[in-house]
Parts: sequence; C-alpha cells; structure tokens
Amino acid sequence: MKRAIRDSGTLCEAVGLSDSNDSARKIGGENQFPTFVPLEFLGRLNPGDPADPLLRQVLPVTQEDENADPRFVTDPVGDQASMVASGLMHKYNGRTLMITTGACGVHCRYCFRREFPYSENRAHDWTPALEYIRANPTIDEVILSGGDPLTLVDTKLFDLFTHIESIDHVRRLRIHSRMPVVIPQRVTADLIDRLDQSRLAVWMVIHANHAAELDTLVLDRIDAMIRGGITVLNQAVLLRGINDNADALTELCEKLINAQVMPYYLHQLDRVRGAAHFEVPTQRGLELIEVLRQRLPGYAVPQYVTEQAGEPSKSPVGQVLSKSKVL
Repeated sequence: MKRAIRDSGTLCEAVGLSDSNDSARKIGGENQFPTFVPLEFLGRLNPGDPADPLLRQVLPVTQEDENADPRFVTDPVGDQASMVASGLMHKYNGRTLMITTGACGVHCRYCFRREFPYSENRAHDWTPALEYIRANPTIDEVILSGGDPLTLVDTKLFDLFTHIESIDHVRRLRIHSRMPVVIPQRVTADLIDRLDQSRLAVWMVIHANHAAELDTLVLDRIDAMIRGGITVLNQAVLLRGINDNADALTELCEKLINAQVMPYYLHQLDRVRGAAHFEVPTQRGLELIEVLRQRLPGYAVPQYVTEQAGEPSKSPVGQVLSKSKVL
C-alpha cells in the first residue's frame, strides 16, 4: 500500500497514456476521492489502452464532477441511518456490519462509500459495537467491512476475531475484502491459519468485476483460502464499459467457478454521487442475466440485485421492477 500510485498523472504515465489524455482526466473527482492504485493491480492493465476495463475502474474522469442527476447522492444505501453504535450498522435481520477502517487497498471510482464520513463512524474502540452484538442474541453473523478489513494489521484484526468469537450466539464471520484481488500477498499463511482455527464458520467475500483481475497470484491465494477451510464468494458490480456485455460476464463467472468461487451477487450500481457514468440500465442487466442462464450452470449465475435504503434485504432487480410497475 505504501508503494501505491496516488495521483492520476502518475497513473496515466505508468500505463503509457499521452499527456493530453492525462490532462483531460486529471481533475475528475480526484479532489474529493483521491486516486489509489496498488502496483499489483497496475500490472494487470493493458498499457496504452484508455478503454482497459481495469483502468476504467480506478482512473478519475471529468464525468465524476458532473452531478446533474439528483438521484445520485452521497449515501445511496442509507448507511448512516443504520448506525447503531460506533462503527456498527444493523440493517438486516440476524447480522450486523462493522466498519473496521476507512482504508482500502484500491480506490474504485464507483465506490458507494466514496464520501462516507469514516472519521465519524468507524470504530476506534470496538467496545460499544461488541456490547451491542452481545446484547442482541438474534445476531448470529458479523460482517467485517470498511474500507477494507484486511488493511488492518494482523494483531488488531486477530484481536477483533477473538472478541467476536467470545460472543456465544454469533455463529458466522463474513469478511468483505478486495485485498485478495488487488494485493493478493495480504492473504498470508498466518491469516488463513487464524481463520481456520476459528470456532466460527468463516466466509470470505471477494470483489472482482472482470476476469482480467484474476491473475495467477490471485487464484493461488484463493486456492490457499479454500484449502484452509474458508468458503469464498465473489460479488461484482455491473459497470458500463467494463463488464456490461455477455462475454465479459461469462468469462468472469467461468473463471470464478473453475477456482471453486461462487459468483454471489451482481450488483446494480449504487447511485453514489460521481458514479453516474458507470450506470447500466436495469433492463440491460436483466438481458445479460438471461444470457448467462443460457450459457452457464445455475450455480454459476450470480443473483442480480439492488440495495435500497430502508429495505430489509438486497432485492432482486426483476422483483423491484415488477413492484414499481404495479405501484
């Protein structure tokens, strides 16, 4: 992370884009949401290709500063309204989500928490969040998110594991992390061993949007987690110009299942300010899912979902559209 690229000019230079391309992109959204690209991820980009699907995920563009659509807001999924303790959200029955840190291993330009006030809401002290979980016996799953929980050092992360394991009614630990994809070296033998020793059922949810993100080292670290007893799922976001075609999604799903990773969710873009240029129409998304059903076994087709603030769960996109037509 210390070696990561932290400005768009350096990023453009690193991938061989011209100075004109650099100046055209340099200011877009970068003041509010800085560039952050680790060298491990950079190495998978196609030099000189401004349309590279991995580059488009991390390079600021001028459209980020255009916010004419009032549907794109700072908190599109109602995160702040669901905070019940410092660093803890309780949106859904039976599970809570801990904001472990504001740091990430990469800054994805479509991130729905790109303007989340981490300084006010992440847990500097786990005690209030843990007390809330301990006092609510209906909570049997704790989700670690952020930011990215795997940016924490092992001592702090393992200490948190121990505290969660001490709560008798918690049965599952779910870790949402992009680190196994963007900096796969973070998935160490020590981390795998610690999770394997846990009394909890451990689920690792990684985040890859395109098959090109899954290089040899990423697949090796995924295999190590699976051999270590960790169930691995993937969630992706449907993104214009990146994976909004049947071939790209098919290749991604096939690469995942060949690595024994379950394609979990394909998210409709959360309407966060600065990301409108990534949105794919839901009708197009439904068409793509239908093609995947024709091409792939059922277990390889992700659930196409959207998150709506205040709803008790993620919602299948088709059901949301049907409901809106009835209303």
